[in-house]
Amino acid sequence: MGTTAAVAPGLTAGTWNIDPSHSEVTFAIRHLMTKVRGSFTEFSGAFQIADELADSTATVEIQMASIDTRNADRDKHVRTADVLDVDNHPTMTFVSTGVRSEGGDHYLDGDLTIRGVSRPVSLAVEFNGVGDDPWGGFRAGFTATAEINRKDWGIEFNVPLGGDKALLGDKVAIQLEIQAVRA
Repeated sequence: MGTTAAVAPGLTAGTWNIDPSHSEVTFAIRHLMTKVRGSFTEFSGAFQIADELADSTATVEIQMASIDTRNADRDKHVRTADVLDVDNHPTMTFVSTGVRSEGGDHYLDGDLTIRGVSRPVSLAVEFNGVGDDPWGGFRAGFTATAEINRKDWGIEFNVPLGGDKALLGDKVAIQLEIQAVRA
């Protein structure tokens, strides 16, 4: 048997589709002296789980206009060319390039594309288990996290506040809570 069963018991080879109604794509960024949290509410994706974990792949597409920071004015500004430039870059994508394990931790490496700029990102992945759902499906759960620097994707907008202070931090913490259904 391949390494998938040893690392993720019950996670069988095949296609697993992300269920957006039971999943979340969230982020946090420093704004003034605290963190602002937000989410993207429209996304899709799938995993191709292979017998050997290292051969597995994943793709995710996020609709940038679906950003929700619980502030309509801020969301409107974030959609502009100052920040996400949704009119010219309506989607953010992640395409995996590899899966690896290090010291019991698991990582999904891939290319994250924002505003037409692709950069490598490693997501730390936690497997949360599998099981039957009430609708006749078989589900797997994952948590994935990463931290990126927004400037690496050309998102330079900021407002100086005096001295070395600015409205926004450069680091963006990303968290995904994913339920996927076996196809």
